[in-house]
Amino acid sequence: METLKNRVKELRGETGLTQGALAQLVGVTRQTIISLEKGSYVPSLLLAMRLSEELNTPIENIFFKENVE
Repeated sequence: METLKNRVKELRGETGLTQGALAQLVGVTRQTIISLEKGSYVPSLLLAMRLSEELNTPIENIFFKENVE
C-alpha cells in the first residue's frame, strides 16, 4: 500500500517560516499546516502548488509516495 508523505516541516524550517506565516502565505489556517505536517491531511493540487511557490521548490520535492506494508 502506498501513502503520501511530505517534507513541509523540513522545508518550512529551512526557510525560517513559522506554521502561521506559511499558512498566511498560502491562504489556509495554521491548523491546516499542522495537519499537513503530521501527515493527516492531503492537500488539494492548488494548495500543493501554493506551497511549492512559497517554499521555492518543485511539488515533487515536497510530496512523495512511500510504500507501507
